[in-house]
Amino acid sequence: MPKKDRNDQEGPDIRSNLVKINVDGDTIFVDANQYRPQVRKAKRDLRMKKLPKNPQPQEWKSEDYSLHKVADYKPFNFVDGEGVRCSLYVSGCLFDCPGCYNLAAQNFNYGQPYTQELEDKIIEDMSQSYVQGLTLLGGEPFLNTWVCLKIINRVRKEFGHSKDIWSWSGYTWNELQKETPDKKEMLSKIDILVDGRFLEAKKDLTLQFRGSSNQRIIDVPKSLKAGKVVIWDKLER
Repeated sequence: MPKKDRNDQEGPDIRSNLVKINVDGDTIFVDANQYRPQVRKAKRDLRMKKLPKNPQPQEWKSEDYSLHKVADYKPFNFVDGEGVRCSLYVSGCLFDCPGCYNLAAQNFNYGQPYTQELEDKIIEDMSQSYVQGLTLLGGEPFLNTWVCLKIINRVRKEFGHSKDIWSWSGYTWNELQKETPDKKEMLSKIDILVDGRFLEAKKDLTLQFRGSSNQRIIDVPKSLKAGKVVIWDKLER
């Protein structure tokens, strides 16, 4: 038996509660009640080394990918932006962020088609006085501009700017400035943009309305007027 596996101690063998593991080629004994395999940590480290995809300007066109489908609709929620909100989750995303909380919605064919019935329901729900606005998530809203612009234009027609519109996006503000006309049109018609890929290495659950510290909450009208990013003035963290 190799010396490192041999019990040379005097007295009784106290290894009965120990387990034998291999660390860098050496066999060691650890307390079975305290030992926890590092599989989860290893998988997490692997995910953190992987990064989201980075498209070239205008590489991904909404008309080439979007199937005009909706992953979910959640009325009267408090988590997708300021105040009480009606949230529309569109289907399809190409950024493939490791650690994405909504993997199913990355599939452009996931969910149900966007319909006039759903649109009317959203407008009916938003007509409640306590609803502050509409939130667009996904999936990637800016790869589903047909759906998003349809509901955005309807909201503006029915409520003007008395209801605000928020959108999340894996695109950054600077990237959207170089994007296709439909994406620029959509950006110009919303009030708040939460921009940037989710980065697991920068994950922070204490942040306001976002998952990683690289993401920003941007006041769109003020930013377009200033020609530079203006952060939402109600940002706390």
